[in-house]
Amino acid sequence: MAAINTYLIFNGTCEAAFLFYKSVFGGEFEQISKFGDMPSSEEMPLSDEDKNRVMHVSFNIGNSILMGSDSNSQSSDVVFGNNFSISINAGSREETEKLFNGLSSEGKITMPLQDTFWGAYFGMFTDKFGINWMVNFDEPPQ
Repeated sequence: MAAINTYLIFNGTCEAAFLFYKSVFGGEFEQISKFGDMPSSEEMPLSDEDKNRVMHVSFNIGNSILMGSDSNSQSSDVVFGNNFSISINAGSREETEKLFNGLSSEGKITMPLQDTFWGAYFGMFTDKFGINWMVNFDEPPQ
């Protein structure tokens, strides 16, 4: 069964924001990685500033997960008010495809479903109502 969480996007202040949230809620980050941690790519060259920005952070708050990242020069700055996505963690590849295909119908796909270097089956889109979504399935460890 799918779980829904909030995903916030910042213009270079993600780490500071999440350190603040952690100071209020307590606990530890489940994961934090920078754009510089991902494999280099000719299709997505990164500046030194981009390399130091947060690619992904996740933080458990009760039974929910607050997630976030920074924009970068490839994606351009976000406009506040449009700087969040609803993130779905699906229970299977089939459920991922069903949710992705259904919700993205008549919308704009910004990243097709694909296997990622971090071990997930993942895609992003904006639905026909202007809401940003991320659909993710974490492959079981082998």
